[in-house]
Amino acid sequence: MSAPATLADTADAATGLPSVQPVDPDRDAAVVQTWLAHPASVWWGMSDHDVPAVRASLRAVQDDPAQQGWLLLRHGAPIAYAETYDPAVVLLTDVWDAVPGDVGMHLLVAPPPADTAPGGGRVHGLTTAVMRAVVEHCRDALGARRVVIEPDVRNTAVQRKNAEVGFRALRVVDVDGKRAMLSVLDTARIGVPDDDGPAAHLRPEHLEPAERHLVAKAIAEFTHERLVSPRPDGGEWVLDAGDSTYRFRARVHALEHWSIDETSLTRTRDGRPAPLDAQDLVLALHHVLGIPDELLGTYLEEIASTLASAAAKHRRGGPSAAQLARGRTDGDVVASFQDAEAAMTEGHPAFVAANGRIGFGLDEYRAYAPESGGRFRYRWLAARRKHTHLALAAGRTEEAHWQAELDPATVDRFRDTLERRGLDPDEYTWFPVHPWQWQHRIAVTFAPDLGRQDLVDLGEGPDDHQPQQSVRTAFNRSRPERSYVKTALAVQNMGFLRGMSPAYMRSAPAVNDWVAELVSGDPVLADAGFSVLREHAAIGYTGDAYHRVDVVSPQRKMLAALWRESPVPLLHPGERPITMAALLHRDARGRSVAAALVEQSGLDAATWVRRYLDAYLQPVVHCLTEHQLLFMPHGENLVLVLRDGAVSRVFMKDIGEEVVVVGDVPVPVGTERIVQPVDDDEAALGVFTDVFDGVLRYLAAILDEDGVLPGAVFWRLVGECVDAAAVGRARPIDLRAPDFEHSCLNRLQLKNTVQMVDLTGQTESLIRAGRMPNPIGRR
Repeated sequence: MSAPATLADTADAATGLPSVQPVDPDRDAAVVQTWLAHPASVWWGMSDHDVPAVRASLRAVQDDPAQQGWLLLRHGAPIAYAETYDPAVVLLTDVWDAVPGDVGMHLLVAPPPADTAPGGGRVHGLTTAVMRAVVEHCRDALGARRVVIEPDVRNTAVQRKNAEVGFRALRVVDVDGKRAMLSVLDTARIGVPDDDGPAAHLRPEHLEPAERHLVAKAIAEFTHERLVSPRPDGGEWVLDAGDSTYRFRARVHALEHWSIDETSLTRTRDGRPAPLDAQDLVLALHHVLGIPDELLGTYLEEIASTLASAAAKHRRGGPSAAQLARGRTDGDVVASFQDAEAAMTEGHPAFVAANGRIGFGLDEYRAYAPESGGRFRYRWLAARRKHTHLALAAGRTEEAHWQAELDPATVDRFRDTLERRGLDPDEYTWFPVHPWQWQHRIAVTFAPDLGRQDLVDLGEGPDDHQPQQSVRTAFNRSRPERSYVKTALAVQNMGFLRGMSPAYMRSAPAVNDWVAELVSGDPVLADAGFSVLREHAAIGYTGDAYHRVDVVSPQRKMLAALWRESPVPLLHPGERPITMAALLHRDARGRSVAAALVEQSGLDAATWVRRYLDAYLQPVVHCLTEHQLLFMPHGENLVLVLRDGAVSRVFMKDIGEEVVVVGDVPVPVGTERIVQPVDDDEAALGVFTDVFDGVLRYLAAILDEDGVLPGAVFWRLVGECVDAAAVGRARPIDLRAPDFEHSCLNRLQLKNTVQMVDLTGQTESLIRAGRMPNPIGRR
């Protein structure tokens, strides 16, 4: 950013817009210091700076080629100070995907009484005029096409002023030690106020790209599951759906994975161009897709909600793939970890209706959807012990658990609340519930339990939590060393009402203890660095009327929670965690995190992939063939540990509800529910479906499409990893078979979008579509 050496006073007598000139640190430090010392300027955080300190700060800005300082004058009198900067190298390097023509800006307007015209009296609209003068200066003198700002999220007054000039709020970010409202202004629209209401994302410019992406994804995944069959036509593909015809370019990779060029996708209806519409596509195909008529409306609603979520993500933007791969430049591993968690657009890439979340309103979406990156506090209840089961891991006492998860002052407050009601605190235990669940379910569905004081509202807890991709789980941002918290959340999402079973919670810590002991005692897994994040405490309430009858109902899964280890205390120096879902993520400009990680590592692509497979696939195969143990190892359930951009080891999570023992293996008393023996072919599907089809087919295609690693080389490396993992195996499960049964996830959801799988008999619930050629199979 180069600035003119001097700027003439260009104040317009008609408009009264201030003039802008370079700041002179020696001349202007005193007046700027008086402004900074005023309480109205608290957001700058420089109220304690004396004149020499302010002078030094101004000079540092002027000496930096990426920054400039400006003084604004009106009728010759100074009224404001502005800083401009290059957001590609200053301040926003972790959160803003800068392009040429972007200019960052800070503004300090002289507080009262300095904000007056000659003769005294506040000048109405002067702050807005100052802001307009600065952004016009950015456009005219600095060539800015976009101006980006990051006011403190609490400074709502300045956010209103920003909106008047034309800034639109994008998302809340962590920057410069504060929570900031990242906002942007298109300098071609200066003075056009932005409608930043809660439904601002539901406009054509945001919905149209969401429709394009979802239609392309639907065609790709429905074709992969052999529900539809596009036909070739020259260099394109054609799909007929009702009275519509879709044309597109695509490459077909291993495992019948379709990479559709979204820019090529067109639709005609009766020969005329028609807009892309995901709901229209579903309606045209709904008999082919096998959606029951009585559930069609529910699936269409989940499609609509998925579109709304995608439109919101489009409006909000996000970090670039390179920023996510690099992590925070300040080395903050927690912030980097959670930046990636919030940036993910698709935690489960196979599902078309992936973000239903039926039950969330607009405000609740902003507060609780993982991609919002928001923070919330759990509501806490006191639950009468005789109706509540708190299960703890071996060696973890209740006292130690609460000492680890709650401050003594919070526990004292909880006890005081009960005592004021005349209740004995020792007859109760503490119970976290999601604020949505409290508002919409507990205070209604469990009103009698609250009235009897079997449940007692204790108010909000003290810690801020950030929602994770799994929706029900949240990460503690106030105390990152504390556990994840996972609670029942009765929203309809991706084929399930997202409750949690108190019965499952009763045995979850014991299941985790057994799995953790098995994993830690295995030298092969130890050598690979493979470990699990234990769910070391779980709680469930059963004092309600719904548990007094032997009828399974959703209401029986509305009051349960668990605590899972955080990976943060388990990291070594130089390590950084990231969700494995990030490997399949593309940023707003289509660049992949996987390719960025390979580049950052400095390794050749084959070596990078080999290290990743050794950390992820080898332990999964070893656990199956040596211990007959299957995890649910999709992108959301793995935390990768990076060192210099390469995967060094992994943490597996979500153990208690999803781990399965597929053979006749003895397990601790009380955990027998996890034993579900199956034959070898069925056991192998745990790798073929969940790993090959659910993760690796996407990663292989991304690396191939991006020119990083050919698909054939990728699958050769997979085969080598499988062979190495199977050496000396106890159960000879053949993962080199020529083909395997093609188990389809969307078919499950399409058949029953309310409950796509019976969790007590998952194998019997699966839907197959013939056999799939194995990309590492013997030919």
